[in-house]
Amino acid sequence: MFTPSGVIPALVTPLTREGDLLEQGLRDVIDFTIAAGVHGVFVLGSAGEFYGLSKKTRRRVIEIAVEHTAGRVPVYAGASEITTRNAVEAARTAQEVGGVSALSVLTPYFMAPTQSELVRHFTAIADSTELPIILYTNPARAHVELTLETIVALSEVDNIIGLKDSAADLAFTRRVVEETPEDFSVLIGRDNLILDALRAGAAGAIASTANIAPAISVGIYNAFVAGDLDEARSRQEELVPLRALLDKATFPVVLKEGLRMAGVEAGYCLQPAGELTEPYRTQLAEYVAEHVAGTAGA
Repeated sequence: MFTPSGVIPALVTPLTREGDLLEQGLRDVIDFTIAAGVHGVFVLGSAGEFYGLSKKTRRRVIEIAVEHTAGRVPVYAGASEITTRNAVEAARTAQEVGGVSALSVLTPYFMAPTQSELVRHFTAIADSTELPIILYTNPARAHVELTLETIVALSEVDNIIGLKDSAADLAFTRRVVEETPEDFSVLIGRDNLILDALRAGAAGAIASTANIAPAISVGIYNAFVAGDLDEARSRQEELVPLRALLDKATFPVVLKEGLRMAGVEAGYCLQPAGELTEPYRTQLAEYVAEHVAGTAGA
C-alpha cells in the first residue's frame, strides 16, 4: 500500500477572474513546486477551492495534474463533499482518471454528523474505490471534528492509510501517531507546526504555504530527516511571517497573490473572495522578494 510522506503542497487552482480554469497556470504551479523538491502535489483541497468548481473542472484539474506531473512525484486529489453519495462519486472520478496515488477526504461540512455517521461515511468512500484514502480533519473550517477514537477505528480499514491533521492541537497529533498502526501516516496541515509535528512522529505535511515558498517547507523536512534540528528550526521560523499573512485575506487569496508576485500565473479566487489590501500586500511582496523571488522557472 502507498505510504505518504514528505512535504506536499496543497495547490491552488489557477482561475480567471470569471472562474474559468487556467490550464497552463496549473502546469506552472506544479513545475514551480516540484522544482523546489516537494514530495508530492495535492489538488482539489481547500486551497484549490474545490467547493466552487464544477465536476467537469475538477476532473480536468486531476487530468492535468497527472499528465503534467508525469510520475515526477505522487499526485494526491481531494474527494471532499458534504454527502457520502457525492464523495463516492468524486472518488470514483479520480480512479477513472487514473494516476492518482491517494485521495484526501475532508469531513462533511455545513451539516454536523455524529462520530458513528462519520465512520460509516468514510468507510463507504473507502469501499467504493481501490485508491488509498487520507482522512482530513479541519474543525476550524468544517466545524466537524474527527475524534481520536474515530480515527483509530477508521485506521483499521484496509485502504485508509493516513490523516491530514489541521486540528492545530499537537497533543492530539501525538496521540494519533501513538494509537494508530505504524503504517498509518499522519500529515500535519498547519504550516506553523511542521517541525513540531515531525518531532511528534508525523510523516510529513500537506502545506498551503508551499505554493509560494515550497523550498522553505521542504527545507524543514529535509533538515529534520538529516538530523539537523537547528536548520529545521531556522527554516520553520522563516515560514512564520508568511503563515501569518494567510489570515489577512479570505483564503486562498494570499496564496494566489504570492504566486503571481513570484512570477507564477496563479490567477484569482472565486468571488466573493477579493484581493489582498494594504499594508499586507506590501508585506507579502517584501516577503516574496526576500525569500522566494527568482525561483520561478528555476
